[in-house]
Amino acid sequence: MIDIHDVEDAARRLKDVAIRTPLIENSGLNERAGGRVLLKPECLQRTGSFKIRGAYNLLSQLSPQQAKQGVVAWSSGNHAQGVACAAGLLGIHAAIVMPEDAPAAKIDNTRQLGGEVITYDRYTGDREQIARGIAAERGAELVPSYDHAHIIAGQGTVGLEIAEQSLELGRPAEQVLICCGGGGLTAGSAIALKERLPEVRVQTVEPESFDDTARSLEAGERLSVDTTARSICDALQSPSPGNLTFPIIQKLTGPGLAVSDDEVREAMRFAFRHLKLVIEPGGAVALAAVLSGKLETSGLTTVVVISGGNVDIDLFAAIQAEPS
Repeated sequence: MIDIHDVEDAARRLKDVAIRTPLIENSGLNERAGGRVLLKPECLQRTGSFKIRGAYNLLSQLSPQQAKQGVVAWSSGNHAQGVACAAGLLGIHAAIVMPEDAPAAKIDNTRQLGGEVITYDRYTGDREQIARGIAAERGAELVPSYDHAHIIAGQGTVGLEIAEQSLELGRPAEQVLICCGGGGLTAGSAIALKERLPEVRVQTVEPESFDDTARSLEAGERLSVDTTARSICDALQSPSPGNLTFPIIQKLTGPGLAVSDDEVREAMRFAFRHLKLVIEPGGAVALAAVLSGKLETSGLTTVVVISGGNVDIDLFAAIQAEPS
């Protein structure tokens, strides 16, 4: 349904919109991993995460009539900002359903980008149902956060860049770790990576309490998260892998990995102190997997996707103040 040509088309649409974030490395991290670790810092991306890629790819393909009616999305924050930014660039009204306890920075940034924010209780409400109701009432287009072909293709430009950049460095990626919520970034990136680097191993990384993709891969079917699950990784709290994303992930990736919230906190401290990067909890899980030894990195070239940097100042300060 989605192939490399869709990702390449998305890359052309995003050429003057998304930042081609670099691959960077740190000697201390390489020494700790016993191999070469290349970081893809999407925390430096427009709106502070990779989400602008998929959002713009979808919105830019709406018909004039669809654009006139506006769009509705649901998001814990990063997709919200990506949609609001893309909509603003294209002159489209965007309404976004967000958890009332989403990081204040994400809610404020979404509003500043021109998005209409509609809040709900993430533990009692169904954000997708709320969004669908608003879209039906307004005649607006829905913009899913991951389960849409155009979204998957847009997010896949991250993987396309990783393949191109690692080849340019003369060190093609041997394994790529991707922060995973609903799976749009993983699915799209895996399509591009496996096309350009057939031998590469792609693995998802999730918070331990939201490891639905890892468990689904092991079980061979889509499984859901326990409703009592909690994590500081607000960006990765999708209830289950997507209908579209999971078959792609199942076909193209290896076993999923999971990290604890404490390991995420340590990765955030490492990133700030040694890499000078501000990373949000959900954006730090892939780095946490390397630092905590969840996989073999010795003698290998490992690419770690840092998916976002939109974190509340108070939470970030509290984590940095904790002892390592």
